[in-house]
Amino acid sequence: MASRIVVIGESREGELRNVTFEAVAAAKKIDAEAEVVGIICGEKNLQAQGEEIIRYGADRTVIVEHEQLGSYTSEGYGQAVLAVIQDESPDGIVMGHTSVGKDLTPKLAAKLGTGLISDAIDISGEGDNVTFTRPIYSGKAFEKKVITDGLTFVTIRPNNISPLERDESRSGEVASKEVDITDIRTIIKDVVRKASEGVDLSEANVIVAGGRGVKSDEGFKPLYELAEELGGAVGASRGACDAEYCDYALQIGQTGKVVTPDLYIAVGISGAIQHLAGMSNSKVIVAINKDPEANIFNVADYGIVGDLFEVVPKLTEEIRKMK
Repeated sequence: MASRIVVIGESREGELRNVTFEAVAAAKKIDAEAEVVGIICGEKNLQAQGEEIIRYGADRTVIVEHEQLGSYTSEGYGQAVLAVIQDESPDGIVMGHTSVGKDLTPKLAAKLGTGLISDAIDISGEGDNVTFTRPIYSGKAFEKKVITDGLTFVTIRPNNISPLERDESRSGEVASKEVDITDIRTIIKDVVRKASEGVDLSEANVIVAGGRGVKSDEGFKPLYELAEELGGAVGASRGACDAEYCDYALQIGQTGKVVTPDLYIAVGISGAIQHLAGMSNSKVIVAINKDPEANIFNVADYGIVGDLFEVVPKLTEEIRKMK
């Protein structure tokens, strides 16, 4: 009998986040023959999202619509997802290691009485030898885990497992489940987004990050221009955030977001270990700094020693010429 793996979807502004599709691919890596069931929660109009997750490889979807699920709360989403999981009795559960995933999955694991492998960056092997790789010690080392008994419950780091190819012809059942959401202690009255508009930082393929070297909030303008030309997002070190050059929503590092883009351009960042913990697993790292002894050059694939206010505009201009 084939196994069943549920994927807990996550949406933003009415659209599924890319990490949801990566979670479907992760489920297939755990067991290529498994039935993959998507779970999507929200206030209303989830049919299209239910169909979209199927196009990316899920076999069917269960949607839970309720007025209490308009904004994420651990109580509301926890009740909704747990009700579906209890109905499905899955062999595995997968979700993105996002801010929502990091909050929701430990609570679900406790309710289900099972373990949780968090922040997996790779899945290999098959059958009883499926191995999950996750970073430890701020990315200085990696550990491999194998689940020998019970439920497979894992969160995956965004931008590490490629989603399956979207297939417009794929179809499957999108079922609606009614769940009585009660005892909500948290009420979201308003959501104020401070993060930059455009590409989601945690899922961006290209990130241009600024440090104290940008000197001011005005100093971030060239970085935004470069990021726009590259179709990427802007991030920052904690030093830049502490200096109030930008909002903490852009912070990358041990106490900020952990990112793994295809290209990471560090501008005016010295390379403190706390910052490296959030970006050192990027596929290609480019450092721009006027100090040739800056620690960031020790992890960079390419380095440019020079004044960022001269280098970044020239780089942006050259990229424009190439288009």
